[in-house]
Amino acid sequence: MAEKRKRVRTRDVVAEGLYIASAATRLSLKNRMLVHILAEGEDFDVERYEAEAREALLTLAEEAEADAARTERQRKRARGRHSESDGTHDYRSRDVRNLRRRQKQSLHVARELRARAEDPEELRKLILDARDVAWNEVAKNIDRTLRIEAARPDLDPDYERMRVARMQALRLVDLPKLTSRRRSLAKQQELREQGIEPEILDPAGAGTFDPAELE
Repeated sequence: MAEKRKRVRTRDVVAEGLYIASAATRLSLKNRMLVHILAEGEDFDVERYEAEAREALLTLAEEAEADAARTERQRKRARGRHSESDGTHDYRSRDVRNLRRRQKQSLHVARELRARAEDPEELRKLILDARDVAWNEVAKNIDRTLRIEAARPDLDPDYERMRVARMQALRLVDLPKLTSRRRSLAKQQELREQGIEPEILDPAGAGTFDPAELE
């Protein structure tokens, strides 16, 4: 039962490694698509990116193999060492089993990546996924630009009508309130000069006038 759980954990680690590798490949392809299509004006073509997708997968496979080789060296140095560890990567004999498992996991990931690099369907799927990510990013940028443009007052068909309404509200409501408050403040100052502490008015009324409404 323990061995079965160990296999499940190993399979999960390998799956996670492949997922991260696929995500990294999609990101790399997406960036290249944006350059080729938007900056250089090329048309999208799946075959155009097959070599780049394969190269990205093989590069990640080489990195996994290098990690496996590094882990093997660490495992050999750790064998027979039983003293206290001096740091995270200062392995001892008790770490040999975990290091061997890590080495196998890295090699498994490398083999899967190399297999995918030679699988036309896998390459096509990666390329189409990267295209969808690129298109989504472009769409978001366009949407954001359109929202900014739509927020311009000169492009709002109701701007003039609503501006008249705001000016009327300013003249009939806000300016009289502002005048009344100024009179109240002057009266309070006069009382203070006479040695009388006036009743403090609620200052909330001062915020009724917003100069931005004039726009």
